[in-house]
Amino acid sequence: MGDEERERPADAAESGQVGGDSGAGGRSRALRPERTGLLIGTALLAICGGLVLYGVLDSGGKPAAEHSVPTAAVTYEVTGKGTADIAYQARSEAGPAVVDRAVTLPWKKTVHVPLGKPPLVPITLGEKGGQASCSLAVCGKHVQTASAYGTFGRATCQTELASATPKQTEAAR
Repeated sequence: MGDEERERPADAAESGQVGGDSGAGGRSRALRPERTGLLIGTALLAICGGLVLYGVLDSGGKPAAEHSVPTAAVTYEVTGKGTADIAYQARSEAGPAVVDRAVTLPWKKTVHVPLGKPPLVPITLGEKGGQASCSLAVCGKHVQTASAYGTFGRATCQTELASATPKQTEAAR
C-alpha cells in the first residue's frame, strides 16, 4: 500500500465526505446539522442570559434569599473611655462579623440580624487598658451587659434570637 492510498481516507474525512457521498455540488450534508445546532445553542444561551439578567434586575441586585429571611433589630452599645476593637454581627447569614478597630468610646449601633443567628458584640481594650462595658438590646429590650478591664481586657455580650417574634421584627423596621 503506497503513501497516497493512506492519505485518501483522511482527506475524505476532513472534507466532510462520509462513504463517498458528497451530495450536490460536492458539499457534505453533515454541515447543516452543525449550523442548526450552533444556532439553537446560541438562542438557548441568549434566553438563559436574559432570564438571569431579568432575575437580577427584578430583585434589585440582591439575592432572593435575603428578602425572605426574617430579622430582628439589635442594638449594640459599648460605653467607657478610650478606645476598643469592636466586632458585631450584622445582616448576614453566613458572612463574618463586622470589625471596627480602635473605636473611640462611647459607641452605639443598631442593625438587623437574621433570626437564628446569635447577635454578639465582643470588645477588646487596647494596650492602654481601662474599663469598658458592652450591652445588647433586641427589639428595644435590654438582654445582656458585660465589662472588660485592664490592658487588652475582653468582654462579650451575646444572646439568642429565638424568642423574637416576626411581629416584633416587623415593628422594629
